[in-house]
Amino acid sequence: MQDPGRRGIAGLIAAMAVAGTAWAAGDLSRQAPIEVVVDLGTAETPLAFSPATLRFETGKLYKLVLRNRSTEPHYFTSDNFAASVWTRKVQLTQRSADGREAVLAEIKGGIREIEVYPGHSAEWWLVPVQAGRFTDLRCGIRMADGKTHAEHGMRGEIVIE
Repeated sequence: MQDPGRRGIAGLIAAMAVAGTAWAAGDLSRQAPIEVVVDLGTAETPLAFSPATLRFETGKLYKLVLRNRSTEPHYFTSDNFAASVWTRKVQLTQRSADGREAVLAEIKGGIREIEVYPGHSAEWWLVPVQAGRFTDLRCGIRMADGKTHAEHGMRGEIVIE
């Protein structure tokens, strides 16, 4: 007859092995990203983020696509958001004449601010790791009048739940 203590230990080891497999399912390198597209200005509203409020959930992989559809360069800056996410990479992309998207560069490491030139886009692959509501999303490009795009209304809000 088997010792009840050994059965308990064997059961615990089996449960840990099953749990280990479950943990691997959360592997972010295999998680499909959730795409969020933000326009940094358009022809109609050149000094605005669209949408102006962004929502994310902690622990999920996002591909934040920053498109500049205006005629001026724009920054996507939020110090609080940058401090609350883990950056997997930033990709600079360009659409070819036949409509295919090509990756021109990949940047890794901490990101605080991204500048996107007119007609181009960047992809910020990130995982939010800290919840919060951040009202410091802004564009700091300075105009001829000495005011920033943010002072002309190019501000936004980011919510991480």
